[in-house]
Amino acid sequence: MSGRAGYFALLAVGVAAVSTSGPLIAAIAAPALAIAFWRTALASAVLLPVTLAPALRGRRPPLLAMDRPTLLGCVAAGALLAVHFATWIPSVTLSTVATSTALVCTQPVWTALLAARTGTPPGRSMWIGIGLAVLGAVLITGADITVSGRALIGDAMAVAGGFFAAGYVTVGERVRASVSTNVYTAVCYPVCAAILVVFCLVLGAPLGGYSGSAWLLLLVLTAGPQFLGHSVFNRVLDRIPATVVSVAILLEVPFAALLAAIFLHQRPPALAIPGIALLLAGLAVVILGARAPRVDPEL
Repeated sequence: MSGRAGYFALLAVGVAAVSTSGPLIAAIAAPALAIAFWRTALASAVLLPVTLAPALRGRRPPLLAMDRPTLLGCVAAGALLAVHFATWIPSVTLSTVATSTALVCTQPVWTALLAARTGTPPGRSMWIGIGLAVLGAVLITGADITVSGRALIGDAMAVAGGFFAAGYVTVGERVRASVSTNVYTAVCYPVCAAILVVFCLVLGAPLGGYSGSAWLLLLVLTAGPQFLGHSVFNRVLDRIPATVVSVAILLEVPFAALLAAIFLHQRPPALAIPGIALLLAGLAVVILGARAPRVDPEL
């Protein structure tokens, strides 16, 4: 297998890994906010020792060498990631895996609109893509109105999750101009976990007492989508253009829907399927039309 072919094989592995995120969340018998907390807390438990390891060799860890603006940027990104997880993960349990995953993937649309506010207006093709994505989202939501108010709330939370993911990516892109991904996530994940544990305590979401299978699925969620999926995406960006990686990640939606149908016997409303297809087409146009496309490395 050639080097380039190997990178595309890795990309396929990454897409397969992140596609399990929605179905795993829906299958874990634990409160949604607690799932969000443990996902980032377990990741932090792995990342912090690795990032602080240079101290054992008498060297100053990069984590302790950040200046104040960079540190504050990492903290802000962690807060945005916490709100992203606090909105999207519960949405998976309120709506279907397919519609929730599709709607949270509107992140590129929100990223483009945020860029417009900072002096980088979307081009014509991006506006077309945004229009298609919005129309698709409307069709999905319209289909869920016929299902239940619970599903509609889930849709709204998934869209909110996409918005906060865009804010997280926008802040993180600036921060990572001066720090490595490992250092960035070693601050961002613990901040995210700390905020989420406060949410859990305030809202009464229990942090323990789960079955053995629930703990096992939490470990799989951390090892698969959190590490294997997104770590692979960061790796292949060295050789594969960001636009290609970004569009490939959209395959998470149909794959997640397929896994949910097989293992959870869960199917989106028939009327939502054209909306999902239109939404994905619009997102692909937005990504391809972006001047500097960005992959979300942590969703």
